[in-house]
Amino acid sequence: MNEKKDIRSLTYDKLCEVFETLGEKPYRAGQVFEWLHKKKTDDLSNMTNISKDLRNKLSESFEIYSVTPVSVLVSEIDGTRKYLHRLNDGNVIETVLLRYDYGNTVCISSQVGCRMGCSFCASTIDGLVRGLTAGEMAGQIYSVEADIGERVGHVVVMGSGEPLDNYDSFTDFVDIITDRRGADISGRNITASTCGLAPKIRELADRKYALTLALSLHAVTDEKRKTLMPVAKSYPLSEVLDACRYYYDTTGRRITLEYSLIKGVNDTSEDADGLIGIASSLKAHVNLIPINPIKEREYRQISRKDAEALKNKLEKNNINVTIRREMGRDISGACGQLRRSFINDNPVGEQNA
Repeated sequence: MNEKKDIRSLTYDKLCEVFETLGEKPYRAGQVFEWLHKKKTDDLSNMTNISKDLRNKLSESFEIYSVTPVSVLVSEIDGTRKYLHRLNDGNVIETVLLRYDYGNTVCISSQVGCRMGCSFCASTIDGLVRGLTAGEMAGQIYSVEADIGERVGHVVVMGSGEPLDNYDSFTDFVDIITDRRGADISGRNITASTCGLAPKIRELADRKYALTLALSLHAVTDEKRKTLMPVAKSYPLSEVLDACRYYYDTTGRRITLEYSLIKGVNDTSEDADGLIGIASSLKAHVNLIPINPIKEREYRQISRKDAEALKNKLEKNNINVTIRREMGRDISGACGQLRRSFINDNPVGEQNA
């Protein structure tokens, strides 16, 4: 990463500390924060109500880490827009705009790659490169807003990476993006997906954010979950579910259980019964996800009819359940597919071109 720090990653309180150290008046921090997160500038020189001397002083230690669109794919099926963003260091990440009746949702990445190793996900095939800064997470939203000329009101942290594996940057991002002096996105409109890092779930709960936590469950027994998600070897299901109960009890925010449906793997009647038991015990919402097949894996997608049958079974047992809309399949909709295509087509050393 760069020697200079990403000023867009500083929460308002941390920015105030910087200005105190510089001997500047506190209101200057508010002006800079507004430029970064309300006016959403990506250039310090644009801050015209800040003196040139102060801008120069800031630029000695800070810059705004760039999040630059390399390509944008637009689905002809549903209008989903998938962005490949290049970062300062040449790494690339994916960001997705999803258009719903209630407004624009952006799905952001929290890491370059991922080390969780989930067997059905393209994001993790090349492993983890690094975590994103809080500013790079926010920058994905601002880049999309600039492209479409519309506000983004909902954020899901479900792109490449495990947000709780990049905990400090992720929580700084939440503090920044919900700050009324900046982007002012309601915490209730933010959903973060985790593979189940139990200690971090508890730590996040103690912050009492209003955000929704989505647990990537995908299997209802430890044995099967370990074959799909290596993280299950470190955190058994009982420990993860206890952490989720703690999150619900502490925040009052209902957990969502993400369940990727893989034909012949986790779609048996026993799996359904186990899912009903877990969802009931957590008072959780279940989101069934027919997987987007990826060429690196042999997993098959179940039929819509079978997905509907499972949904009906859960509903008969008083489980609140939805089937995720399949969006962007014609533009490499699954996490990590577009990035992998870019890396394969652009050998190392050519990605900065």
